Amino acid sequence: MASMEALFANVPGGNLQFPKTRRTGFPGGAMVRLRRVYGGAARVRCGLIEPDGGKLVELVAPAGPEREAIRKEATLAGGLPRIKLSRIDLQWVHVLSEGWASPLRGFMREAEFLQTLHFNCLRMPDGSVVNMSVPIVLAVDDLQKRAVEGRDRVVLVDANGNPVAILKDIEIFKHNKEERIARTWGTTAPGLPYVEETITNAGNWLIGGDLDVIEPVKYNDGLDQYRLSPAELREEFTKRNADAVFAFQLRNPVHNGHALLMTDTRKRLLEMGYKNPILLLHPLGGYTKADDVPLSWRMKQHEKVLEEGVLDPDTTVVAIFPSPMHYAGPTEVQWHAKSRINAGANFYIVGRDPAGMGHPLENRDLYDADHGKKVLKMAPGLERLNILPFKVAAYDNTQRKMAFFDHSRPQDFLFISGTKMRNLAKNRENPPDGFMCPGGWKVLVEYYDSVASGTKIRQPVPA
Repeated sequence: MASMEALFANVPGGNLQFPKTRRTGFPGGAMVRLRRVYGGAARVRCGLIEPDGGKLVELVAPAGPEREAIRKEATLAGGLPRIKLSRIDLQWVHVLSEGWASPLRGFMREAEFLQTLHFNCLRMPDGSVVNMSVPIVLAVDDLQKRAVEGRDRVVLVDANGNPVAILKDIEIFKHNKEERIARTWGTTAPGLPYVEETITNAGNWLIGGDLDVIEPVKYNDGLDQYRLSPAELREEFTKRNADAVFAFQLRNPVHNGHALLMTDTRKRLLEMGYKNPILLLHPLGGYTKADDVPLSWRMKQHEKVLEEGVLDPDTTVVAIFPSPMHYAGPTEVQWHAKSRINAGANFYIVGRDPAGMGHPLENRDLYDADHGKKVLKMAPGLERLNILPFKVAAYDNTQRKMAFFDHSRPQDFLFISGTKMRNLAKNRENPPDGFMCPGGWKVLVEYYDSVASGTKIRQPVPA
């Protein structure tokens, strides 16, 4: 990965200008009048942004007779053919069932798959488009294909054979793996983590259709209380009287530079005229590559960040985003942004090389570090979302804390990369005071101690 030191010369300095706020609130959202710094009156729409397609898709059967009817159909002996879901497949059922991918109503059929691969968006019946940049598909092998051909419904079951959902009005089509990989990642180089886990050994066919999910997907890992659906998040934002929601996507521990960026964003939204902007701190909770810090440890670290007042619990909602991680750079960051629209966010913070990773074969970044934020500003279907690029933060040796980088005195700043942070924690060395809250750093050290002792070794998620 390219170092931050090599990049800071190209980072815009001074005050970062927020984009003009578009009218994206749902009908009835309050209007706030403010005067911008350049003079004149402006009007800011306050409220939660509408879901893609105008209505949040929720595919879990309501408790009662409807749920029991679906459960009975799914469990009837000698009835519908069955497809066993991998762990990652189940995560995608979770994503679809709660409406993160609205307006999708199930695994993609061929027309949706091709639009996603070639246009990064889906065309709606009225001619409008919604963003959709990553394929959400279910692969089957030749044997499974023969078992379901001629049927219009199949049962999806978990690893233990328990029915999870019924996939109906199904369509089976060819799984061109090379095309899918090349279009999604921009390369077919071996060693892409998601590809190795879910595509390389997957079946040669894809099966799409609408989902009837029997009941909410739960993992029983002690973290389900953090897995708030888009509908639940919208309810929480409404309870907190949020007039704007700004989302921060991450899959790493939160250091004080991240916190500075988030608190500064809230300050700027207040200056724009919003009265109660709420932060959605939204760590990714699906599949991640083997060397990432596991979700349970990241959540412990995030809890300490709030307990120690680095972020304000009254203006922060911490929840888990259930999507698997592709590491597909500018393609995947569109998915990360689009899904937060469905959760009610109208501002999205984007950093350097979002969803990126090192090239699997060469000593360089796989994607240009600036392309993610540039693509988000141009992506079809994301026009309603306000994109907030990172301001670069580093450790200021003169102030002994994390601060925004000052081009006039670069010699005073220390860039602590994720690799360096991990190595410090592995070696039980302390970072500079003010880099991370003490409780959060202790959690990170405990995790690497557990790995070194062999008590909790992170294994890749089986496909």
